[in-house]
Amino acid sequence: MRSTCQLAQCLAVCQPFIGIEKRDMIVAFVSLILGAVIILYLYLTRNFKYWQKRGVPCVNGTTLPGIGHMWEFVSAKITFNEFCRKIYHGNKDRSMVGFYNFSTPTLMIREPELVKTVLQTKFTNFHENALKIDPDLDPLMANNPFFTYGEKWVTGRKRLTYAFSSMRLKILLESVKQVCGEFETFLNIKLNKKEKAEVELKDLFAKYTAQVVANAGFGVNGFCFDDKKQHKSFYEIGKSFLEPSAINNMIFTLVFLIPWLGKVFRIRFLPKKVDRFFRTLVNDIMEQRRASDTQRNDFFQLMVELERTESNEFDLEVLASNAMSFFVDGYETSSSALTFVGFHLAAYPEVQKKLREEVMTVLSKHNGILTYDALREMAYMDQVISESQRIVPTIGFMNRICTDATELRGSDGIVCSVEPGTNILIPVHGLQEDPCYWENPHVFDPERFDPSKKHSIERFAFLPFGEGPRICVGMRMGLLQMKACLAVLLRKFSLELSPRMQMPLKLKSSVFLYAPVGGAWAFIKPI
Repeated sequence: MRSTCQLAQCLAVCQPFIGIEKRDMIVAFVSLILGAVIILYLYLTRNFKYWQKRGVPCVNGTTLPGIGHMWEFVSAKITFNEFCRKIYHGNKDRSMVGFYNFSTPTLMIREPELVKTVLQTKFTNFHENALKIDPDLDPLMANNPFFTYGEKWVTGRKRLTYAFSSMRLKILLESVKQVCGEFETFLNIKLNKKEKAEVELKDLFAKYTAQVVANAGFGVNGFCFDDKKQHKSFYEIGKSFLEPSAINNMIFTLVFLIPWLGKVFRIRFLPKKVDRFFRTLVNDIMEQRRASDTQRNDFFQLMVELERTESNEFDLEVLASNAMSFFVDGYETSSSALTFVGFHLAAYPEVQKKLREEVMTVLSKHNGILTYDALREMAYMDQVISESQRIVPTIGFMNRICTDATELRGSDGIVCSVEPGTNILIPVHGLQEDPCYWENPHVFDPERFDPSKKHSIERFAFLPFGEGPRICVGMRMGLLQMKACLAVLLRKFSLELSPRMQMPLKLKSSVFLYAPVGGAWAFIKPI
């Protein structure tokens, strides 16, 4: 009993001290949390005076910790392409303007002369693309010349340049022509003796370009025009990771715009099943080609010939990467460009009529045969494609990384000392619709690309394939398959807009590529 009383007395004496200890612990915990929040805030906003300190104007608007100026993009109010256009048009009196891409200071250059400096004059200072691929997560895409630099870029570009030389494009054209025949048959089946058939142009042209990739790239049937085998077609493979869907847009954003977060969640650009498909296909094809003397008119035949020329057997992963590059560049970008060319031809019947007349005239001089020289003679077709790409560029922006410190000087007196690691953004769409460089920029007018007027075009305000040493290596192949498709289409068919086509044209996009809101709908009619 006595011991119990003594314990009670002891607790009574200690109670105030226990309370103090609890309060101290709570205060310490709250202080720790506040300290962590302050440290996190300071870390996330550490760069938010970067441009002001360098005397470079900064984009107006609130900068949020960790998000910078990207709130409209993060909240899905606008796409990244639209975000770039908004900055471009909102800073008309400036040669360059800084903004915060999340926590990363990024410099948008707005003058063609500055674009020339970055892409060409000082290429060695800006020779890396800012968009990166993690080789551990996406080894096939990581070897794409678009993402590589240094010796790996030089080697990869050399091989693709070899494949797309004029002499070899003539060889590849034979495979493209075979697909053109399948394309024409597919359209005839669609019509089935009807007066006209409604088609979604992106869907139609994606099947064509996917089949070209299968045939001219790999020498196999891509089953793109076979409805019964669509599930295993090259068209469906491309759609699985390149179609601008919500999930693909999220993946693109994490991989390319927030790469550190993409690494945390181990996000791959290329799905594992697609990676396995191309590795297996390339391995089987190369084994057959190396053991055979049979000549074929495709990309892999050119790779086999290059192997023999260099007396060096290529690494299969590198070959699979090159094949993947051929697929991505040939399938998605070309089909997107064709979609908008088709839309503009349907929307401007007088342009379509003039282009058809050129196609018929040129082909008649070549005995009705689609030849490499015949396609080169179709000058008005080049004008139509260029004007369509100007109004709706396949990719609305370009990025470069500064690799060696240098200065950029604008015509307005702004001077920026660019440090290594600085992200440079080139607003392709903004430049291509700027009235400073284009008269009536929102009017579709192929005549502005007439050879007699080409001298007046500001070269670095028109960037459908980029410029400088990193200009798209597949440009000539892309134009070849596009022109062949349009020639075959216009020779026997016409296009007119469907009532389902939303007018005026409204654009949606993934991180990179544009697509019409609601689809690009048109009627195809036999002539």
